[in-house]
Amino acid sequence: MKVQIAGKSQYVEANGLRHHLLTYGNAGAPAVFMLPGITSPAATADFLAIRIAALGFTVYVPDIRGRGQTEIAPPGGYRLSDYAADVHGLIRALGLHKPVIIGHSMGARIAAAYATTYAMEDHGLLVLVDPPVCGPGRGGYPTSLESFMTQLKEAKAGTTLDEVRRFYPKWPERELQLRIEVLPQCDETAVRESHAGFETENFFPYWERITQPAVLIYGGNSPVVTREGAADLARANPTIRLYCVREAGHMIPWDNEAGFFQTLEPILADAKS
Repeated sequence: MKVQIAGKSQYVEANGLRHHLLTYGNAGAPAVFMLPGITSPAATADFLAIRIAALGFTVYVPDIRGRGQTEIAPPGGYRLSDYAADVHGLIRALGLHKPVIIGHSMGARIAAAYATTYAMEDHGLLVLVDPPVCGPGRGGYPTSLESFMTQLKEAKAGTTLDEVRRFYPKWPERELQLRIEVLPQCDETAVRESHAGFETENFFPYWERITQPAVLIYGGNSPVVTREGAADLARANPTIRLYCVREAGHMIPWDNEAGFFQTLEPILADAKS
C-alpha cells in the first residue's frame, strides 16, 4: 500500500525552474523551510514536517532541483550556488520573512550557502543537521557514488523492503517503503553532480561566515560529521553551538527520532519566543 503524505502540494516558479513543494500546518504561523539531502525528495521529510507543524509552524519542504516533481536542471546546474539561488528565489516567491531554515546533509550545506550569500546577518534561525564537511583537502564523502547509484538503479527496477533495509537498517518500515516509492524520482545527473560537489566544493568558507541565530546538530555515530569533524567545526566558528544526538548516524531523525526532537524542540521554541 502506498504511503500517504500529509503535505499539500504546490508549484512555484523560481530561479528559472518550476519547483514543487509540500506545505504543512496553518497559514500565518511562523515559517520553517526544510531542505532535504542528496537523494531525498520532499516526501521523505513528511514525518518530520508533521511534527514540526504541530509545534505551531507552517512548514515548507521543496523538492530540490532534479528531485521529486521539481524540474531537472541542465548538466552543470547542481552547484551549491545553484541550490542557494533556488532557496533565495523560493523564499521570495512565497513571501517568507526570515523563516527558520532546517537543512539536513546536502540541505545543510545549501542552507549555509544561502545564508552567507543572500541573507548574511539578516536571516532567521539556521539549523544545520549533519552537513558533509568533506571537500578539497578533507577527504571524500563516506557513502560512495556507486552506493547511491546502486540504490537508484534498484529503486527504478523495483526493489523490496529487505533490499533497502541493508542500506538503512535502523529505519522504520514506513520510511523504508516511502524511499522505495520516491527514490526513482531522483535524476541520475543531479545525484552524480551533487556527490562530486561534496568533494570539490568546500563547506568551511560558508560555515566560517555564518552568524547567529544558528545551531548545528550532528549524530554521535555519524561518519559524515565525526568527532574530529565536530572539533574542526567548533574551531572554525566558535560562535555557533553544536549539539550531538547520541545513538544516531548521519540520518539522525530516521535513526533516533526521539533524540532528534529532544534536541530540536527547545531550539524551535526559543526561535518563536
